[in-house]
Amino acid sequence: MEHKKIYNAKELKTPHGNLFIEGPITAEKLAGYEFHEHLVAFRPPAQQHKALVEIAGLPEGRIIVARNRHTIVGYVTFLYPDPLERWSEGKMDNLIELGAIEVIPEYRGYSVGKNLINVAMMDDAMEDFLIITTEYYWHWDLKGTGLNVWEYRKVMEKMMNSGGLEWYATDDPEISSHPANCLMARIGKRVDTDSIQKFDQLRFKNRFMY
Repeated sequence: MEHKKIYNAKELKTPHGNLFIEGPITAEKLAGYEFHEHLVAFRPPAQQHKALVEIAGLPEGRIIVARNRHTIVGYVTFLYPDPLERWSEGKMDNLIELGAIEVIPEYRGYSVGKNLINVAMMDDAMEDFLIITTEYYWHWDLKGTGLNVWEYRKVMEKMMNSGGLEWYATDDPEISSHPANCLMARIGKRVDTDSIQKFDQLRFKNRFMY
């Protein structure tokens, strides 16, 4: 499947200065930006910056960033699911995962995450894809936000809804291990019926076992 990436951008005003939200950006462009030291949700900032540059270089990889001048203060990633996860078992070339979204504490509460997702969905090529995201409460910054699990889940759900992602049921053991974890997905307008059926089979593997 051909992976077209149409660049989009928008400006977002915040009390801490205007942010430029853009993407999908190239690996070269991404490597040239500074990476904020408070982007620590998944791994140390330098390692995460390197990982994002690698994702941006993949045919299906998409990175949308929020930057203050030359410094990245937030990002969202899209790529094929991890080969070890059930979502890759269908070997679907039109299923991609919103793998990570992060915004530094200073810019939270100003719809940065929502705008990152909105800029990602401005690309018409996204209508060819089935986009999933798996939300696990252990990745959430409950301490930093002061929110409880259910409040944070509500914030995440609202943010994903703004990009057209909706809650989907699944029997995936990791997602089922806590009621706040969830699977969300957006089925593009041009996704065929076979792909939707394959996705349903991936969501509920246990009911096909006799």
